Amino acid sequence: MNKVINIAIVGLGQIGIYLYNELIQKKKEIEIKTGKKIKIVAISAKNKKKKRAFKIDKQIFYSNPLKIFKKKNIDVLFECIGLSDGISKKIVETALKKKINVITPNKALIAKHGDNLAKLAELNKVNLEFEASVAGGIPILRTIKDSLATNKLKKVFGILNGTTNYILTEMENTNENFSKVLRKAQLLGYAEPGNPKLDLNGFDAFAKVRILSSIAFNSKISKSRCIMEGIENIELKDIKIANQLNLRIKLLGISQVIDNKLFESVHPCLVSKDSYIGNVSGVMNAVILEGKPIGGTILQGEGAGPGPTSSSLLSDLVFILRGRLGNPFGISYKKRKKIDTFNNNNYVNSLYLRFEVKDKPGVLSLITNRLAKYKISVKRIIQTPDKKNNRATIVIITHKTTELNSTKCLEIFKKSKFITKFPTLIRLYN
Repeated sequence: MNKVINIAIVGLGQIGIYLYNELIQKKKEIEIKTGKKIKIVAISAKNKKKKRAFKIDKQIFYSNPLKIFKKKNIDVLFECIGLSDGISKKIVETALKKKINVITPNKALIAKHGDNLAKLAELNKVNLEFEASVAGGIPILRTIKDSLATNKLKKVFGILNGTTNYILTEMENTNENFSKVLRKAQLLGYAEPGNPKLDLNGFDAFAKVRILSSIAFNSKISKSRCIMEGIENIELKDIKIANQLNLRIKLLGISQVIDNKLFESVHPCLVSKDSYIGNVSGVMNAVILEGKPIGGTILQGEGAGPGPTSSSLLSDLVFILRGRLGNPFGISYKKRKKIDTFNNNNYVNSLYLRFEVKDKPGVLSLITNRLAKYKISVKRIIQTPDKKNNRATIVIITHKTTELNSTKCLEIFKKSKFITKFPTLIRLYN
């Protein structure tokens, strides 16, 4: 590798522009730690005239990022656009084929096309690094690939989305409703100002789960349909009831091998206030690894915002500048295997079920009878009457039951004239 390393940054959104400034500010530090001088020779975004937080050199600006490959000699390319397909995929594929090292925080791209991109990188003997795609500034992927390389991991789970964790924490601390706290998160830059759907519906965390699964279990990226639920249906009422039960609601990403089959999910969970994961608050992420011989390991840090993301991007850059060539997923694509999928219907949990009902005699027995029909037994009942409106809130905590039983049971409540809205279901974390 040359003494001077030419760098291109494609995508100058919140992360890209922050990264640009960090590279400018930390040139000397990077040279001291790697022996390499860096030079930003190309940057690209849709709008050259857009006002940005840091002043950029417009002499090296390209509206069409593909033209960079024809006019510049690039050693390392940062892809910060963030799409799972389209120009993001085209840029990364082109760079790898031209033997250019690629660094990206793009979890959607890696979760969807990581297998093929890794193969390209290995065939062309360049790095494809994506530490920043999972858990912000936490070095979780490098930890699994290197520090825990000889451990046999059986489970990886935790809080993988800082935006949703901030919202749930703030709802509890302020007694403000979901929409009000979401607006606050957008103003603070924790949630996308336009459309934060991918954070809220669980997709962002789920893409990270798929990447973690592949690295932790040396497997191909799973393509199977899995349980994915977000926090859009969590109300302040649920937060308050959880508090009464000494519980908190957290959006958890879970990946584990059960009976030699891969189980992956993202959904809200009720966790004990006395547990470690129950006390990870704000925009913090936490990932818990379970395996042998290490036992349990916890990594925690900020998971939202351009600062933590840039930290991981620069970590990947230092890795490359030190002359290291690593398989993107820890082992060669030839040795990564496909793991059979665990049947989601057999997933077992205790449940929190909240029913909003008309305050009529016999409604509670109607609910419990229907639960019993699907072998769901009741552990605890909390009733809160609303006499003014002749309604009531009924919360039922169940004993453990299968996903199949709970799904079938809840379907029949759609037709009940005594239930005013479809029940809210939150799983208790085992």
